[in-house]
Amino acid sequence: MNAEQLCLLAAGTFFSSGLLTGFWKYACIARSPEAIAPVYVDIAHRASLMYAFSAILLREFVPYSPLSPTGTLWAAGLPLLFFATAIVMYIVHGILQDTDNQLRSPHRLGKLTLPGIAIHGFMWLLAAAEIGGFAVLLYGFVVSLPGTGLPS
Repeated sequence: MNAEQLCLLAAGTFFSSGLLTGFWKYACIARSPEAIAPVYVDIAHRASLMYAFSAILLREFVPYSPLSPTGTLWAAGLPLLFFATAIVMYIVHGILQDTDNQLRSPHRLGKLTLPGIAIHGFMWLLAAAEIGGFAVLLYGFVVSLPGTGLPS
């Protein structure tokens, strides 16, 4: 599988998740006396849709990658992996209804309390992978523009 195919597969998977969590959100709203869904059900729905389009955007930058096909797969794949992980965690929190803010201490996952270093370490890895992966692809695009004078 190449980077473009991976991006499309991720986009389709994330969009499907968005549609399914959208129905879940509706079902929660329909059953709620206040007509609201749990926080992380709503977040899972919106994030899934947002990440579906983010995967398509990544795909658009893949042809400009300055890396080898394997490097490009990593540059696109790491952000997609963290997008997917975030969606899964939002769904888990939506099912468990264990928090309304996963970054607030104490960090809950069901009945477990997670160490802050695990949460914040994950967030730093997420930022590095998402920003770094896209930065490589964006750099490839920018150097492809005429007259940039940047080394490719």
